[in-house]
Amino acid sequence: MATIRKRGTKWQVQVRRKGSPPLSRSFLHKADAQAWARQIELQADRGDLVPKASVLTQSTVGDLIRRYLDEVVPRKRSAKNEAAVLRAFLRHNLAQVSLAKLTSAHFTAYRDERLSVVKGATVRREFVILRHCFEIAKGEWSIPLRDNPLKSIKLPPDSKARDRRLQEDEGEELLKAMTTPSASYLRPLIALAIETGMRRGELLSIRWKDVDLSASTIRILKTKNGHPRTIPLTPKAVEILASLNRKDERVFPLTPNAVRLAWGRLRKRAGLEDLRLHDLRHEAVSRFFEYGLTVPEVALISGHRDPRMLSRYTHLRPEKVAEKLARAVI
Repeated sequence: MATIRKRGTKWQVQVRRKGSPPLSRSFLHKADAQAWARQIELQADRGDLVPKASVLTQSTVGDLIRRYLDEVVPRKRSAKNEAAVLRAFLRHNLAQVSLAKLTSAHFTAYRDERLSVVKGATVRREFVILRHCFEIAKGEWSIPLRDNPLKSIKLPPDSKARDRRLQEDEGEELLKAMTTPSASYLRPLIALAIETGMRRGELLSIRWKDVDLSASTIRILKTKNGHPRTIPLTPKAVEILASLNRKDERVFPLTPNAVRLAWGRLRKRAGLEDLRLHDLRHEAVSRFFEYGLTVPEVALISGHRDPRMLSRYTHLRPEKVAEKLARAVI
């Protein structure tokens, strides 16, 4: 806020903004003083004023990360994963760097170091979290950073989209390998994943009160993007759900880790160690398009809000398209 007062024959202006040193100047005319005050306040609003050095010298990158861990991460759906990433970052020397000395070069060196250890996609995910931390610090916590040091960092290209689908005999191999007691819940879970394209977390969150077999729908409240959706079910999906016992509140009363371990053992027995559980979502989305569903219809089921992301999950078999073309010509 600007303060303008007359001292002797001159008008003195002082502008104070949090995080910046007070600026003052004297003018012969009051109009000039008012114009200068407006100019300085505008610069402050744009963040163009030089930050107050003491605020930045007293804080480190690690201080920002720890505050972000305490105040922001717990509100996120990906809290567990983000917390693991940030706690690992806190063990790096970069966390000890003073904010007053921090530059983009520090994160450029960190990026290159990480790329020698992990894949580019992993680095991208880490930098998205770190970048958001600095945006929060600058925008919501009034930390007087001149700019976000990660904003200009060039990130490695995103990973190539997987195009893994079930081959014709692989579904049978999975069924044959389900010979353990865990198969009683793993078999319907896998079958429903293929029929609906639901993510593991979505499958495990289904409650019986959200299942409407008469309308052939499931209401999913816990989704990755935070937007609940109701998905239509195929006749086979309805049959799978109708065959299950309703003794628990949830359709699959299991933990994510239990499913992860069981899936790992299953694919090893089936000789399909390159097959991921998430690949079944690719399989389902691709089948929906092969059935002739439109993009909006498939998006309704899969929950994709960006058609570009939906295309990453679509891997049509050329022979299926050829059959469609043949029918169209006839």
